[in-house]
Amino acid sequence: MKIGFIDYYLDEWHANMYPAWIREASNGEMTVAYAYAEIASPHTGVTTEAWCQRMGIEQLSSMEELVEKSDAIVVLSPDNCERHEELSQLPLRSGKPVYIDKTFAPDLATAKRILSLAEANGTPCYSTSALRFADEYKNIDTAAITAANFWGPMAFETYSIHQLEPLFMLMKTKAEQVMMMTGENYYLLNIRFADGRVGSISGSFPDGPFAAQLTMRGGNRNINVTSDFFHNFIVELVDFFRTKEIKVPHDETLAIMAARSAALEAQEKPFTWIPVPTL
Repeated sequence: MKIGFIDYYLDEWHANMYPAWIREASNGEMTVAYAYAEIASPHTGVTTEAWCQRMGIEQLSSMEELVEKSDAIVVLSPDNCERHEELSQLPLRSGKPVYIDKTFAPDLATAKRILSLAEANGTPCYSTSALRFADEYKNIDTAAITAANFWGPMAFETYSIHQLEPLFMLMKTKAEQVMMMTGENYYLLNIRFADGRVGSISGSFPDGPFAAQLTMRGGNRNINVTSDFFHNFIVELVDFFRTKEIKVPHDETLAIMAARSAALEAQEKPFTWIPVPTL
């Protein structure tokens, strides 16, 4: 199976690491064979041509050619989610399995348009943070959770997805309101869920652990994420390319994007409850 990478620029950590991991997780049955990017890296100056030569991947001159030749497609641009809608237009019309890297979309309206395009064309696709697949979040009695707090590193815009994904995966409901509190190199997002429960995510930057505290009936649970969640994520990605079975329900992705949209507004209005847009 030949996989194509579409990126805003290719010399970034995900594009650099995924090819070897995919080849290993698939026992050599899948290779990243093709790549296309819009620009050279604004951080390192590495061009698409130089990156492809270094990685041993064929550079293609257009997204049309990449979509035609590839058996499966990864839309990367992990730090520029505002590019995802445009970069995924052709892949999502192909009917081939498409993975769109985190963060899925800059806002709920964009997320809806992307998923509607996929569904209208029968294209299996999903997006996720690799943290969703951490071993520590498996085998949890989600019905016993009464509240949850998640911690992580870095600023909200790019890294909060790593807390939002496992939070919504475990709470299994939509959010109704959010409130942001900020301090020096710190944010705290409080969330009221539709079923009356509450939760929060926070970030300390530049450094902080991925961790969580689950308040549960029958005994609380404290979690420090130390497992190789990226390995687990790649294993699930390879399975998706084989089976076309979507790993994250679209409704859950939209619920996360709705909360994120409200949180971005809440950043501008600290200590104020902001309603989460309806799906």
